[in-house]
Amino acid sequence: MTATAPPQPPPVAELRRCPTCDRWGGWRRVGADGSTVELDPAAPRGPCQEGPWHGSLRGPRNACGQWLRWSEIVPETADQSPPSPPAPPSPAASSSPASPAAAT
Repeated sequence: MTATAPPQPPPVAELRRCPTCDRWGGWRRVGADGSTVELDPAAPRGPCQEGPWHGSLRGPRNACGQWLRWSEIVPETADQSPPSPPAPPSPAASSSPASPAAAT
């Protein structure tokens, strides 16, 4: 009896790589988490459409400086980003000493 290997998961593209760009024309689907992009394992490359690499096949490791988030990907929420530092307190107007000109 021969053991069969478990099926391989589909390749996944990282954000800011061509398969996660709105201009990429290959087969893909959004994973259950809403931000993972799964590719066809047999054809993980697709053409750039109207981008700087227009017409050339681009794969999961390719990227460029004109990346646009694929519209199907759920944008990051405030819960996924680190909190911003608190703003420094502004000095209260009543705590500042009055100027001599204001006293006259």
